[in-house]
Amino acid sequence: MKLADYKATLSFSNGSPNVDLPVYQGSIGPDVIDIRKLYAQTGMFTYDPGFLSTASCQSAITYIDGDKGELLYRGYPIEQLATQCDYLDTCYLLLNGELPSESQRDQFHKLVISHTMINEQMQFFLRGFRRDAHPMAVLTGLVGAMSAFYHDSTDINNPEHRAISAIRLIAKMPTLVAMAYKYGKGEPYMYPRNDLSYAGNFLRMMFGTPCEDYHVNPVIERAMDRIFILHADHEQNASTSTVRLCGSSGTNPFAAIAAGVACLWGPSHGGANEACLNMLEDIQAMGGVAKVGEFMEKVKDKNSGVKLMGFGHRVYKNYDPRAKLMQETCNEVLSELGLENDPLFKLAKQLEKIALEDDYFVQRKLYPNVDFYSGIVQRAIGIPVNLFTGIFALARTVGWIAQLNEMIGDPEYKIGRPRQLYTGAPRRDVPAGK
Repeated sequence: MKLADYKATLSFSNGSPNVDLPVYQGSIGPDVIDIRKLYAQTGMFTYDPGFLSTASCQSAITYIDGDKGELLYRGYPIEQLATQCDYLDTCYLLLNGELPSESQRDQFHKLVISHTMINEQMQFFLRGFRRDAHPMAVLTGLVGAMSAFYHDSTDINNPEHRAISAIRLIAKMPTLVAMAYKYGKGEPYMYPRNDLSYAGNFLRMMFGTPCEDYHVNPVIERAMDRIFILHADHEQNASTSTVRLCGSSGTNPFAAIAAGVACLWGPSHGGANEACLNMLEDIQAMGGVAKVGEFMEKVKDKNSGVKLMGFGHRVYKNYDPRAKLMQETCNEVLSELGLENDPLFKLAKQLEKIALEDDYFVQRKLYPNVDFYSGIVQRAIGIPVNLFTGIFALARTVGWIAQLNEMIGDPEYKIGRPRQLYTGAPRRDVPAGK
């Protein structure tokens, strides 16, 4: 960031002197007012619940322009990466700042694919969970437990340790997610295969059995890879901020990523596509396509308490660029699997049509978001609804690692310590005789 050639002046109506605050500029996007010395100069804090107007860090990884509907990874538009690169190329980009050369690509792919196996003892750890445990509960425990198995890469201040743990986490997350799924079903775990792609290997570990060979469908493989790319990073969202805040204490990378997994579990964040599918199934139970119009009218009624899941976004005030890409993939997958006439998917298409044409939704820019389409795709592939957030965590791991590494390398980084506006009782004494 660079210092702007102008300053911001904070004035008070109570006669206190004005305060000049520096302004910094990034390469693109809004300028920021530096308030780090505000408390020392005024004895005041800023108040910003949800951090809607607060830049918590400087970052060179991901940029979002919500008004334009633009998402960039290291400057590259998501549309180009999703159509011209695969997930591991995107991982290399997020971690290193540039797309790999051909030799770098081969080396990185081999490095990740060759570290997909996990310590056998983790199977015994997994057995401590109930079979009906939510996969995110299992995954949070497994990721945190990795620090107990890989002592040689837990020093967050050691660049070599961070590099090793990054590869381990990216490589082993598909194995852990697939194991959580298989455990819940009571099926045997499938060991990874190094001759398959990252996405193809994951699909085999999920849906293959020792009884017969599993053949990867290239259409489904591409769809899975695209889901991973579109969810790889998304700037300073709740889970990424959690990873940064957790990592700022100096904890090991596995613990910091486990904190991100736990945060992602929430229905307002990573659980959004799960909530979307649950909504579709509720409408289907009410009567399906015939009841869509009635449901949408309830959504418009603020007193009904009915919410439309999978539409609109906290950041994007235009069409989510990831949604357009996922829409293409959704149509490809449904066509490949012959599911165009599936009742739930026909219902989803009708819901989409109304939202894109009805003035109420258009004026409020409640467009279908990436969660709407990715949920439909995953259900079509055969992934159970309660595993959707686990897939999200798998994809987002590389973004969390890149953000964590960037923070540790920032000379201005400090342990996170937000302040508050205290509204409780003032100082008081305990009554006599107590």
